[in-house]
Amino acid sequence: MSQADLQSDAENDVTLMLADGIATLTLNRPQRYNTLTLAVLAQLQNELEGLAGNEAARVVILASSGKAFCTGHDLKDMDSNRDEAYYRMLFAECAKMMQTIIALPQPVIAEVQGIATAAGCQLVATCDLAIAGRSARFATNGIANGLYCATPSVALSRVVSRKHAIEMLLTGDFISAERAAEIGLVNHVVDDAELNASTHELAAKIAAKSQVAVRLGKASYYRQVSQPLDAAYRGTSEDLVCNLLTEDGQEGLSAFIEKRAPVWKDR
Repeated sequence: MSQADLQSDAENDVTLMLADGIATLTLNRPQRYNTLTLAVLAQLQNELEGLAGNEAARVVILASSGKAFCTGHDLKDMDSNRDEAYYRMLFAECAKMMQTIIALPQPVIAEVQGIATAAGCQLVATCDLAIAGRSARFATNGIANGLYCATPSVALSRVVSRKHAIEMLLTGDFISAERAAEIGLVNHVVDDAELNASTHELAAKIAAKSQVAVRLGKASYYRQVSQPLDAAYRGTSEDLVCNLLTEDGQEGLSAFIEKRAPVWKDR
């Protein structure tokens, strides 16, 4: 994949574009509210795995087309496949894709417009960062159909405090973008017309940083956050030593002392 803009076939359920170090993955099933079928999950998995080894991609934006960001799993599809093996495969592939986002070397930013429900809300919670349009709404509303959002609860409970998470999971109520920001589900709320520009502004800010530090930092953060305090300090101390010993780490020290802008190796 080159640095030039790339766009997959318009018929695909997931499209990819890469420009200026920013890879944009777009869910492209607007007529089905960008639901996560097995086919969509497979395409997302394939694109994410490809981006993991692509040094030209510094930041990933996860966006969508149409009126909804993502409404989770396709209940009509699930209704036509009333089979235990199918259900197990569907949720296993979804869990695999969500964990791939966390393991991806690059930061992933959700660009959220419209509604994000059930596994769609899970997708927002899983991304490292999220910016929402002011009209966006969020819910883990499976409970309204007698289906507790068990797998979405994994991501939701790791970014939202316990009482807010369990309220969303047990009521299925929709919350506004502003409320999502208040409880930590998204980072920023912007006017709908500014959503794309604001998301790209954040992505460009991260893309301009030392990618050695950014990639080490993402991995370090997720590793330490689940560790006991003493293990977290031991691990992050080692991470910082490794960072300092890289060419970018040494350049950063020199630039600070010499009062000049750093020049990163990968620029």
